[in-house]
Amino acid sequence: MRAVVLHCTLKKSPERSNTELLSAVVENDLRERGVDVHPIRVVDRNVPPGVVTDMGDGDEWPAIHEELLRSEILIVATPTWLGRPSSVAQRVLERMDAMISEKDDEGRPVAYNRVAGVVVTGNEDGAHHVISEVSGALVDIGYTVPGQAWTYWNMGPGPGPDFTQTDHGHEWSVSTGKAMASNLHAAAEALSKNPIPAPPS
Repeated sequence: MRAVVLHCTLKKSPERSNTELLSAVVENDLRERGVDVHPIRVVDRNVPPGVVTDMGDGDEWPAIHEELLRSEILIVATPTWLGRPSSVAQRVLERMDAMISEKDDEGRPVAYNRVAGVVVTGNEDGAHHVISEVSGALVDIGYTVPGQAWTYWNMGPGPGPDFTQTDHGHEWSVSTGKAMASNLHAAAEALSKNPIPAPPS
């Protein structure tokens, strides 16, 4: 089984990302379950805005798109800014919009029988809103989002330390991250044995 993790931090490598550090909890648990995990920091790639799979002229999204099609599990990891997903996460979802009209050999949307979850960090409130926005978009595209396939961390409203600067809330975020990995893995295995059929024409 294979998983791809789209890190939607605004920070380019090698700058440390809080969101990647929390996502690593989920990634490591999936690896312990035998899943081949492939993280991608999207901001390091040339991904122009658009709603098609290939924008041409050096667009690096097609390679990411291929990773999505090779993976049974997708994790979108995003910080919270102004109570919303990052602009990188929004761009990822817009590029994935093209997948709605792409079909496999059996006439199913290509995201069918793949599962997805969300990791969120941020110093302000809004994690549940971000989870809802991203999960809703992934369901529209065709992914299956299992129950409690998310984890998050924040300090509540107002400024404060980030995930790397405090132990506040880490225990809860880690436990929910491990539950997320378990639920994603279980749902992916179930779909591999009992795939969703093509929609009626």
